[in-house]
Amino acid sequence: MLTELLQGTDSGGLLIIQDSCSYSGRHLLKSFINAALNRGEVVHVLGFEVSEEELKDGLKTSATERLHFHDAYTDPLGWTHHPAFTVHQFSPVELTHLVKQTSHPKAATLVIDSLSWILRHVSLPDVCKTLQQLKKGGAVRAIIGLLHADMHQRGAVGTLCHLATSVITVTSGAKGDEALAKLTKRSKSGKVMQDEEVFSIKEDLTVTVLSRSSHHGHKQTDPEEEQTDPTANLTFNLRLSDAERQAKEKLALPFVFSREKKSALLHSGQGSGRILYEPDANDDYDQEDPDDDLDV
Repeated sequence: MLTELLQGTDSGGLLIIQDSCSYSGRHLLKSFINAALNRGEVVHVLGFEVSEEELKDGLKTSATERLHFHDAYTDPLGWTHHPAFTVHQFSPVELTHLVKQTSHPKAATLVIDSLSWILRHVSLPDVCKTLQQLKKGGAVRAIIGLLHADMHQRGAVGTLCHLATSVITVTSGAKGDEALAKLTKRSKSGKVMQDEEVFSIKEDLTVTVLSRSSHHGHKQTDPEEEQTDPTANLTFNLRLSDAERQAKEKLALPFVFSREKKSALLHSGQGSGRILYEPDANDDYDQEDPDDDLDV
């Protein structure tokens, strides 16, 4: 699945590379940039965490003319008089205008390095709104963002990952040059596909998938997540044996009538009682006014 994503993300999709302090996902982010440039695409990078020189290090030099780096690393908050790009410009209108400044007719790929830096200064609802409008706006073909998951609360990370069409969570591998990628991809029909792949990144930023496994051994259960039996320490038994269950099934319940009992109640036989009422003289019953005896 990682190779398929590198070959070209879905049009209008959002890909999030999720890393932590134990393993950086920036090398994989640069691999996606390099793959997009090799496909002849125009790439716009919002650089908040590294300089332009550091980002372009290792990229194919013949394709860097289609790489537009918007420097938010030098002055991200606009403290100088002429900042190149600030975090306050992270809005659908500003980013659409920024991308359309290039004369390339095709829709561009927008790379955000990183979403964590933006979340420190822009509220989560505004970030989600901007990403959602960019996905549907048409000016951007695809969005690739780097997210440092250990810098945010689980709710914020889960919200952004739910908005994404593909999520790649990278961690360190068994060897020094290997890494593990946990991939989640949502199709347009709503189907969710998950996979785990061990990969390595070469000096030319090409990604090699070493192994692929959808199931990695037995997952150790958290003691807090273990389900305990609530009937384990009771002084009485809640379960029935086979003999007790058969006796229960043969037992006639008091509110369930058998055929014989129903027939006896519905069809009265000879000698059944009847109630006859004959009014006497003291009843003072008036046929024309039955309520005459009432004090109204």
